[in-house]
Amino acid sequence: MGLRPARTCRDLGKVPWARYSKKKPRKSFVKAMPHLSLNVYLMGAKAPYDVQMALVAGQDIQLRDNALESARQAANKYLEKVMLNQYLFKILVYPHNVIRENKMIAGAGADRLQKGMRKSFGRSTDRAARIQKGQVMFTIKTKKSNMPQIIEAYRRAKSKLSGNWKIITTACT
Repeated sequence: MGLRPARTCRDLGKVPWARYSKKKPRKSFVKAMPHLSLNVYLMGAKAPYDVQMALVAGQDIQLRDNALESARQAANKYLEKVMLNQYLFKILVYPHNVIRENKMIAGAGADRLQKGMRKSFGRSTDRAARIQKGQVMFTIKTKKSNMPQIIEAYRRAKSKLSGNWKIITTACT
């Protein structure tokens, strides 16, 4: 069985389960933390740049770590191909929220194997980042002449993400 669709976990109406303690494991809501798909948060080369372009959320949304990783890979692969070592790409969100799922069996005889909604707290299956409207998710610093390539990289990244996204340009300090 694969992943559930993103529409099942992108709204922020559910209670976040982020409490994970190594020092006091009995106080943890999350007993075993799911692995993290997103491992790289800084790409490119550090240098003096003119422009910073940010990908900003247009609505409150929750995104799984595999969606963030997919968007990162799409944008970074394009930027490496077009303008190698002429940008600095940062991811500014971290997937803290643990997604829980009460797995149900489908098929003949499944009613004898499961308990329905009794003890339906579920198992931790994945992680997600909760993003508020107006929050910056990605930033890319570059020279002013490379702005069309950054816009194309963000277009490719937005196609991997749910929700509405805006590109905001500011001067680097």
